[in-house]
Amino acid sequence: MTLHRRRTTLSALAGTTLLVALAPAATAAPSTDAVIAEVYGGGGNSGAALTTDFVELTSPTAVSLDGWSVQYLPASPSPTSKWQVTKLAGSIAAGKRYLVAQAKGSGGTVALPTPDATGSTNLSGTGGTVALVRSDQALTCLTAADCAAVPVIRDLVGFGSAVVREGSPAPAASNTTSVARKATPVDNDDNSADFVAGEPTPENSKGERPGGGEPGPAPEKARIHQIQGTTRLSPFVGKQVADVPGVVTAVRTFGSSRGFWFQDPEPDADPRTSEGLFVFTGTTTPDVKVGDSVLVAGNVAEFYPLASGETVATTANQSITQLTGARWTVRSAGNALPAAEVLKPDTVPVALAPSPGGNIESLDLEPAKYALDFYESREGMRLRLDDARVVGPTDGFNALWVTSKPDQNRTPRGGSNYQSYVDANTGRVKIESLIPFAERPFPIANVGDQLTGTTEGPLDYSRFGGYVLQASTLGKHVAGPLAPETTRKQRTHELATATYNVENLSTKDAQAKFDRLATGVVRNLAAPDIVALEEIQDDNGPTNDAVVSAEQTLRRFTDAVAAAGGPRYEWRQINPIDDADGGQPGGNIRVAFLFNPLRVSFVDRPGGDAVTPVKVERERGRAKLSVSPGRVAPTDPAWQASRKPLVGEFRFPADGPLQRSVFVVANHFNSKGGDQPLHGRIQPPVRSSEVQRVAQAKLVRGFVDSLMKTDRNANLVVLGDLNDYVFSPAVQTLIDPNALAAPMDRLPVGERYSYVYEGNSQTLDHILVGSKLLKRTNLDVVHINAEFHDQASDHDPQVVRFLPRTGIDWLDDLEHLLYGLLG
Repeated sequence: MTLHRRRTTLSALAGTTLLVALAPAATAAPSTDAVIAEVYGGGGNSGAALTTDFVELTSPTAVSLDGWSVQYLPASPSPTSKWQVTKLAGSIAAGKRYLVAQAKGSGGTVALPTPDATGSTNLSGTGGTVALVRSDQALTCLTAADCAAVPVIRDLVGFGSAVVREGSPAPAASNTTSVARKATPVDNDDNSADFVAGEPTPENSKGERPGGGEPGPAPEKARIHQIQGTTRLSPFVGKQVADVPGVVTAVRTFGSSRGFWFQDPEPDADPRTSEGLFVFTGTTTPDVKVGDSVLVAGNVAEFYPLASGETVATTANQSITQLTGARWTVRSAGNALPAAEVLKPDTVPVALAPSPGGNIESLDLEPAKYALDFYESREGMRLRLDDARVVGPTDGFNALWVTSKPDQNRTPRGGSNYQSYVDANTGRVKIESLIPFAERPFPIANVGDQLTGTTEGPLDYSRFGGYVLQASTLGKHVAGPLAPETTRKQRTHELATATYNVENLSTKDAQAKFDRLATGVVRNLAAPDIVALEEIQDDNGPTNDAVVSAEQTLRRFTDAVAAAGGPRYEWRQINPIDDADGGQPGGNIRVAFLFNPLRVSFVDRPGGDAVTPVKVERERGRAKLSVSPGRVAPTDPAWQASRKPLVGEFRFPADGPLQRSVFVVANHFNSKGGDQPLHGRIQPPVRSSEVQRVAQAKLVRGFVDSLMKTDRNANLVVLGDLNDYVFSPAVQTLIDPNALAAPMDRLPVGERYSYVYEGNSQTLDHILVGSKLLKRTNLDVVHINAEFHDQASDHDPQVVRFLPRTGIDWLDDLEHLLYGLLG
């Protein structure tokens, strides 16, 4: 990913087995935007009027074609057949056509209208396969079934005798007929149902047809505020506009989303309408300069930045109103720029967005009431921040987050604390740069740093964080005092238990990562007695094979801990079933226990494996585990493609007559993947992944209840990466006055976080303890990663120290009093 609007390009992957007769047809999901509208291969052949073959595309919504291609395969491919590629550029305007000229024959008399792209492929006049591909790399699939599995194929048409097709093939074409999608451009993924043969009707993006056929409607004169309108969608979408005046305020000169912003220096009086607009030029750097006064003509489109697998219909992201296929006239140079609006602490509303329970695109903007409406009403306009504090560190794609509201939920270390679903910290603003890095490297900043002076530029939108200020002027980076934290060493009588997500740790990682994580455990965490690790991968990491053991990964990590001066930890874990626990494909991530055998002992009870559930049993009035280590309900559907909790029975101290049993449940609930963004067009956002986490929390809570029912005085710790907030339904399902308590609730509100995402300091990692232990605990979230650009992991670890109970109330009270007096 780069600074421009990011698009994912996937390699086409498929087999090369020769298709046999009656092979299954392709069954890809129907396209809801760009599709193939018409294919003609008889150009220049005997009897043909047209001189040139062509492929025509269409879409009901604007779609960028940069990096895409049209590809052709013969009707009956051999094992050595190759797809022929024609690269595309630019975009399809909503409701418009996009004409791709192919090989020209020796016959015919009628030329195509000016094509939007040109290739040299000689299409068959009667049958073949044409694919619209979200990549410019040649496909390798040669069967309908294999092509159906290739995610970069957006649409595919097999006609005539084509064996690679969707459903049944479209009719055969001829020298005088093409195959064209039926009048309503609906994709049913059945070529025979979607296409008919008829007279070729090529049309380009300007609406021009062969022989000077009538183009589309004449462009309308408009100003930017009229194009932007009073909602999120332009009232001019799909139309051509001309003579749109403005001053060029910024130019994007790199990446695949080049273009320029221009702004009307004569705004209207409506606060809902933006006066700025982006002109998209694809991979071509526009020949304009900042300060040029221009008149622009082009097609009005709404561009939706899409994640892999998304379509315009399915994405929750908002769109960007822009001009495509643009032409412009520079009227004068060196003009003063419209003044940038300064974002002061009270400029942006505190409320995020209206919450109708659905799509907000059609609602009239209320910029004085909602933050997302405020930003939308400034889309493309120049904004400015002065002396902005960093609340999200510089990421790997040269972006950071600042705040325009320095006092909004401020953490003691300079971040913005995310405290509830209704308080999104609307002062957060993402910053990227339009300045070439050769001229000025992007600042490498941590939370609490500052961009002093002026940071200003036009407001853009990205699926990576929403509204983003594309800085043409960057403030000076001034580093703050932030340093990694170190917790205190546990006292002799205290049991220290920690959780640490080590971010896909495997033997494929450099030794430097092992060493740094190990140093964090030894120095920053003060070598806890028990450490629950999340995201331990198998012994060959992301290599996707049958290996599931993590012995080598854990050995290397514990060796690094010992080398850093820490204890010689032992470990316990359970190998998962291959590819059953989610995470990086092939990695087989799991949770694991490390423990210091000089301080605690592990109670091994055989029989625990990937599918055997752990149960609570009673022995002499106390609880014990049926297997140790064991997994909580590992075959329950709630754990599908997700890590199963690991339960272990420990004794503290390691030996002697005063040993006390401690039960630890290590977790890594399913991720937030698939949840809709805070900044999206669906409000409130749908948190679809939450359903599975709540189901997982209920299973863990069920185990907790069975333990407490067996022994109400049991020493219990439930910890790990729960992938949710302390106020979330999942975490609240676990917490109960008679079962589990959250020591984090006793921390100052601003200190309750272990992760920083899009400038929000939030809590995904948790340590919960049995309710009767709460007054005996001391929790410390040790901030060593999440707030820093340079991270060993994207999570901060945390540790809880407590005095395990004996189970005799008066003795426990006496101990607590005594150790409190002794410190």
